[in-house]
Amino acid sequence: MKVVIVDDVQLNVSLLKALVARLPDVEPVCFTDSRQALDWSLANDPDLLIVDFMMPGLSGTELTQRFRQRYPDTPVLMVTANHELELRYDALNQGVTDFLNKPINSTELLARARNMLALNRNHKHLAEEVRKATEQLVAQERETIFCLARAAEYRDPETGAHILRMAHYSRQIAQHLGLSESQQDLLLQAAPMHDIGKVGIADMILLKPGRLTPEEFAVMKQHATIGYEILNANSASLLKVAAEIAYTHHEKFDGSGYPRGLKGEDIPLFGRIVAAADVFDALTSERPYKKAWSVEDASRLLREGSGAHFDPACVTAFFADFSEILAIKTRFLDEDTIAAALD
Repeated sequence: MKVVIVDDVQLNVSLLKALVARLPDVEPVCFTDSRQALDWSLANDPDLLIVDFMMPGLSGTELTQRFRQRYPDTPVLMVTANHELELRYDALNQGVTDFLNKPINSTELLARARNMLALNRNHKHLAEEVRKATEQLVAQERETIFCLARAAEYRDPETGAHILRMAHYSRQIAQHLGLSESQQDLLLQAAPMHDIGKVGIADMILLKPGRLTPEEFAVMKQHATIGYEILNANSASLLKVAAEIAYTHHEKFDGSGYPRGLKGEDIPLFGRIVAAADVFDALTSERPYKKAWSVEDASRLLREGSGAHFDPACVTAFFADFSEILAIKTRFLDEDTIAAALD
């Protein structure tokens, strides 16, 4: 474990180094310049900072304050001959963990350093366990999403390639809207669940090769609400986002969509994004009941629907790097297209 020792007096540094070196598995890293100590610490993740109170340049308190901005939990042991309570209170408020009085008692120093290092070691171990548990929960959420998506594929005539394309289109839109990497990835993972509610629609309607009657379409529209109810029953954050997308991706920017007739920015952003991505891929994909539209015709519909069916910002973002959209379309081909290409 790395222990940083900072004191502007070389004799004090040498003394502290000799004492700290007695501890097992510890590497003392020593500085007489507080700014150099800070620079090294910010780049090397130390396990304990032992710092003098009174130093030129950055004082011990100032060094601790800046150190804390990067390492909020790493222990800081301040060495001081000053016993004024106000100064100690200020140092504690800046993040000092404990004090060691001058002249230094070697037994006390070793005991406090040993305890602080053990505390930091346990904290890092706990943080690592939390990280692993979180990763496991996220992986389980993704597995759940995958299983649900596979279940929907068995009932829905749309292909798995459609799900992949529209999810990647959605991420591309999110990127050009300026969403963070984490939000882009969240959308990519949740978007495939947009039509999960179709598992609740009767085959005679879901698989009908021709145009639906008004009565049949009224039933079909229920899949948005069904999907929301299926996904929202789970407390996992990813499934909550997927539920919102399932519920809102058929809403239209002018308020004429379903199931709730939401309008404009009352429609959640992810729902507005998926609406554009889903329609484009549905139009440009061949199905048993229709021929695929050309990319040009589908693009024209999106642009003409800007401000009515679609959020204008989402349409603009969709076309911001259209070469990548076409690359996604090529990357995830329908199974029939792949089979034909291999023949």
